[in-house]
Amino acid sequence: QVQLVESGGGSVQAGGSLRLSCAASGDTYSRNCMAWFREAPGKEREGVAAIYTDGTRLYYGDSVKGRFTISQDNARNTVYLQMNSLKPEDTAMYYCATGSCPRSPWNARQVLDRAKYNYWGQGTQVTVSS
Repeated sequence: QVQLVESGGGSVQAGGSLRLSCAASGDTYSRNCMAWFREAPGKEREGVAAIYTDGTRLYYGDSVKGRFTISQDNARNTVYLQMNSLKPEDTAMYYCATGSCPRSPWNARQVLDRAKYNYWGQGTQVTVSS
């Protein structure tokens, strides 16, 4: 079992920044990747960013490239999502997840696939006002 707890969400004006944190506990060693997803009202859950736990690969969704940065602190079993230049369309519930990702993925879509992740946090709300 793995437990994931997100924090750091909030309300910010467009152009601002937020940093989300995801603290993992439990059987984290059996998973090789962690990711952030988001879900806006009426929309499907979207992969935002993913990182392999050995630090070898990072992936980003097209809508956040150049603005968001995923990182990890393995000593603290924590993954972060630094979000800069926030836009109103970034408003969503943000979820942390962990799972088993392909060893040699062809592209980001293979990694930012919610089917790869079987443990999820409760989510943290991010609201960006114009």
